[in-house]
Amino acid sequence: MDFLLKPFQYDFFSRAMMVGVMVGLLCGVMGVYITTRRMSYIAHGLSHAILGGAVMTYVLGLNFYIGSGIWGFGAALLIQYLTGRKVYSDAAIGIVTTASFALGVAVISSYRKFSQNFEAALFGNVLGVSPTDLWVVTGVTIFLLSLVFVFYRPLLFWCFDREVAQVQGVPVFAMDTLFALMLATLLVATLQVLGVTLIISAVVIPASIARLLSNHFGYMMVISGVLGAAISFAGIYLSYYFDIASGASVVLLSTLVFGIVLIWTQFQRRRQRHIPSLHSSHLS
Repeated sequence: MDFLLKPFQYDFFSRAMMVGVMVGLLCGVMGVYITTRRMSYIAHGLSHAILGGAVMTYVLGLNFYIGSGIWGFGAALLIQYLTGRKVYSDAAIGIVTTASFALGVAVISSYRKFSQNFEAALFGNVLGVSPTDLWVVTGVTIFLLSLVFVFYRPLLFWCFDREVAQVQGVPVFAMDTLFALMLATLLVATLQVLGVTLIISAVVIPASIARLLSNHFGYMMVISGVLGAAISFAGIYLSYYFDIASGASVVLLSTLVFGIVLIWTQFQRRRQRHIPSLHSSHLS
């Protein structure tokens, strides 16, 4: 028992577990909207755009969350503005995110002093989260899950059919803007935990697993959130004993679970198709 509980003797590991579970839960819930709306590209692009903001924040000596948050909100709103000006959404995402990322690269090439915070924005550092990071992630988790609860029905209409949502009186453009800002908030809060390179997997993989297991949107959100939290917990825990990066451990474990669930669901479907054919042959 002492061997199993050994990692929890360290304060940094306990904080990592709490942050990891909340991030997994939040990314899992938000990921259902993102994958259903096929917004994985904007999530991936916006994370790169926020990286440019993280670089500028560091150079200017500002608070990481404040600077990156302002930058992320600005990028999200600019994408929405361009989309409303007859620019295709994927083109708007590409223009804004690549320009922001390029600005970050340009600053990196001329400003060669870096801190651990910036490295965390690139690769994640869940074991290095501070008490401030814990409070920020806790506040963002409560805030975003509250918004999901309050705007569940409008977001549900918006997610599946914009035209029907508009007919039903749902302010579609307002929902676009709201979700873009929610996504930017999610990415800023989790950037130092998972980093740009891994964050999209935490959003996409649990939601994809949930989609394999259920067709009911509400159940998908519950499954994805629970899976995201459980996989984050297990991945961080196993990383201690295997001595590998915690973010990578979480992603690899979630990918493994996805593969197992995919194989299992394919087997179940083939079995269900095979059973009726057996009944038919017996009846004949």
